[in-house]
Order: sequence, then C-alpha cells, then structure tokens
Amino acid sequence: MLDTWILTILTFFPLLGVLVLLLIDRGRHDAIKAIAFIVSLLNAIFSLYIYFNFTSESSVMQFSVNKAWIESLGISYHLGIDGISLFLVLLTTFLTPLAILSSWSAITEKVKGYYISMLFLETGMIGVFVSLDLFLFYVFWEVMLIPMYFLIGIWGGPRRIYATVKFVLFTMTGSLLMLVAILVLYFMNHSFTGTYTFNLLEIIKLPIPLGAQFWLFFAFALAFAIKVPMFPFHTWLPDAHVEAPTAGSVILAGVLLKMGTYGFLRFCLPLFPNTFIDYGLLFSVLAIIGIIYGAIVCIRQEDVKSLVAFSSVSHLGFVMLGLFALNIQGMEGGILQMINHGISTGALFLIVGMIYERRHTRLIADFGGVSKKMPVFAAFFMIVTLSSIGLPGTNGFVGEFTILLGTFKSNVVYAVLGAVGIILAAIYMLWMYQRTMFGKITKPENENLKDLNLREKIVLIPLILAIFWIGIYPKPFFNKMEPSVKNLIENAQTKYEKNQLIEKGLTIDSQQIKLMKHME
Repeated sequence: MLDTWILTILTFFPLLGVLVLLLIDRGRHDAIKAIAFIVSLLNAIFSLYIYFNFTSESSVMQFSVNKAWIESLGISYHLGIDGISLFLVLLTTFLTPLAILSSWSAITEKVKGYYISMLFLETGMIGVFVSLDLFLFYVFWEVMLIPMYFLIGIWGGPRRIYATVKFVLFTMTGSLLMLVAILVLYFMNHSFTGTYTFNLLEIIKLPIPLGAQFWLFFAFALAFAIKVPMFPFHTWLPDAHVEAPTAGSVILAGVLLKMGTYGFLRFCLPLFPNTFIDYGLLFSVLAIIGIIYGAIVCIRQEDVKSLVAFSSVSHLGFVMLGLFALNIQGMEGGILQMINHGISTGALFLIVGMIYERRHTRLIADFGGVSKKMPVFAAFFMIVTLSSIGLPGTNGFVGEFTILLGTFKSNVVYAVLGAVGIILAAIYMLWMYQRTMFGKITKPENENLKDLNLREKIVLIPLILAIFWIGIYPKPFFNKMEPSVKNLIENAQTKYEKNQLIEKGLTIDSQQIKLMKHME
C-alpha cells in the first residue's frame, strides 16, 4: 500500500503544511518558520523510503499509481519514478529544508507568505519529476512558476520586478509551445489507436512520422532549453538569480534548472528519437558554447552572486553535453552532474547569502582577508569551491569525468573543448576565492565579521557530506540509474532505426533490429 501512495505523499505533504500555516496568525513568525521547516524535513525523511526500497536491477517505473482522473478526456493521475527521476526527487526533498532553514533570519517581512510559497513550490517541483501523464506534468510545470514568481517578485532585490517578468515571459513562451505539442500528441494518439490519452508510456509507442517529430521535438526542446538554460536562452537566469532571495536562488539553481535537462531525457529522447539523434550535433555545439561562454563571463564578474549565476550556464552545458553523447557513460554522468550542480551551486548560493547578511554587499572588491575573521566559513567555502571546479575526491570530479568519458567515445573534439571549460572554472572560482578570503583586510567593516553560527553550520554540513559521499563512493548512484539509462538508449536506438526503415517504405519489427545489431 505504501509503495502505491508514497509518491502522492511526497508530492502533496507540503500542501498539508500550507494548510496549517494558513490557520496561524501572521505575526507568529517563529511558529511559522518552525512548521515550514518541520514539514519539509519530514518530507525529506519520507523520501528515504523510495531510496532504500528502489529496485536497482529494474528499468520499469516504480512506486507507480495510475487512477482515472478526468476519464472522458483520457486524463489520469499517473505517477512513477525510475533511475532517471529518483535522485531528482531526492535532491528536491534534500534541498528544500536546507533552503527554508537558511531563511530563518534573512526574511523579516511577509514571513507567512514566504514560507507558504516555499512549501507550495516543493509540491510543484516533485510533481514535475513524478508525473507520467502529459496533462498532469504540464499542470505541475505551470503551478511551479507561481510561487517562484512571488519569491523573486516580493522578497527579491532592487530589480526584482524586472527579473520576475523576464523569468515568467521566457518560461511561458516555451511552455505554451510545449502545450501545443502535447495536444498534437494527444490527437495523434487517437488517430492511430482510437483512444484519447495523455499517458506518456502509451504515447511513446506511437510511430510518429519524421516530419512531425521535427516540429514536436523543437516545441518541447525550446521549453526545456529555456529552463536549463542553454545558450542563447540563458539571459533570464543571471537576473533571476541575482534578484532572488538566497533560498530562491538555491531552489532555482538546485532544482528548477534540472527540469529542463530532465525533460530532454524523459520526453524528447523517447518520443522523438530520430530528431534527438539527428540534431545532437546542434545541441552539443550549443552546450560547448555555453560551457566556454559562461566561464569567460564569470571571470569578468564583480558580484559574487552574479558569478555563481553565470557558472550555472557553464555547468549545465556539461550536463547537456553528456546527455547528447548518447551513450551510457555520458548520460549517467549528465544525470549525476544534475545532482552535483544542485548540491555544489546550492551551497555556493547559501554561502553568498550568509556573507551578504553580515556585510549587505556582494561585490568582490568589498571583501579581502575574510578568512582571518571567519576561518570556519572560509573552510566551508573552500570545500564547495573545490567541488565546483571538480577536484578529485569531490562530487564534481565524478560527474565531469564521466561526462567527458562519454563525450570522448562520441566525439574527441567536443570532449577537448569541454575540458577547456574545466580549466576556466578553476580560474574564475579560485581567483574569486583568493580575492575574497585572502590578502589584507582593507575595509573596516570586515574587521568585525562574525563566523558561522550553529544554524548556518547545520545548513552547510549535509551539503559537505553529500559532496564527499558522491566524490568518494558514487557506486549507489550509478547502480540505481544504469538500468533505466541503458533501457532508454536501447529503446531510442531501436525506435530510431525502425522509423528510418518505415520512411523508406520497409516494415521490420524490434526483434529483427536487435538481431541485425547482434550480427553486426
């Protein structure tokens, strides 16, 4: 029974917290903060069930529930996870309580609305990763925008309105095109099978003509590329990150951006394998441009938060490079790097927020010699910095190494160009660390800085442990994702070849294709 409903519990338990908060007087700030944190922490504990009970040897959807919702329209309440979505759900439940705890002293106005938005956002994010009905997926995809809109627009920085409007316009443009594509698939399924359904697992079986694949793929891909964000659709990201409150930046970088990369794997590859594979060159080139461009721009940044924001463009470029390598190593590295980026960049935004609370400035020039006054802070900062640049022994190394390994097998030139981004990352991250943490204290305000308090250490310690766990022993992660990744690639390649033969007027079944591959 719990296996059937655990995903429902994880998705909607935060809304129970929202209902409780609605009943509490808006002036009881401590009670509001405590309830929001406890609810998010309990959800994180509940999520451990899916980790320990996930069957590593299986590629099928697990903990599934499929109930008719709006039966007359073929809409169902269909949830499930596999090795691709498992860790993204866990990442969401892991980061949310840390983000809420980090806001304890930073948010002093409209406290009730802030924590309601955070819990509401968690429901939307988990819903995106577990939905197997295209209509349900789209509902969660759009619902998730509402709380993030308020988080940036109400509790953000001086240019928060501009950043919020830009974020929503970019996202909505892609989302509306994706909605059109979903409806086309819905009616296409009816024309082939006589059944109206939004069931993703059924629609994947459709023999979509190559011409239709092209347009439908790019309708989905635009929505996902904006969310990643890939070059040249990245321009909304720095504004949103810089203006968002610390917790908003953590969730935006840690989880929301992964919805784009996840979308390419969950929807674009299995639904439109021919266009995905045929246009892999285009997306690989854009990924490499994003890696190098993002890194170069980071070197020129004077604001620490802006630097971390642009670093996401570079790091997510690595993820996309791995996904379009179209082999197990590249894809597994890409999925793991989604998790790594959420942990490391989330930690960087938390660190920037902690120093901002003390100095109320993020300009690199306003710091220098901070390690003399905040040695514990400097130690945490150094570990996260080394993780971000991929030092062996940290999570970043495992993800980037696996991505480059897969890319080398696919295209040596791409791998070499991607490696340039790692060198540039070391330059901008270490130079930033040197200017802020070392040297003489030239600003009088830095003389009285206080080191991390207990709450701030509690926020950062789980992230540091995750950095070393993945960096030293990534086996559990690869074991759980490998069957799903292998099955995804094999099915996509089989469907690709079958579609090619159909276009040539030939008919052949999947078993014949597998036999031909074996003979080769």
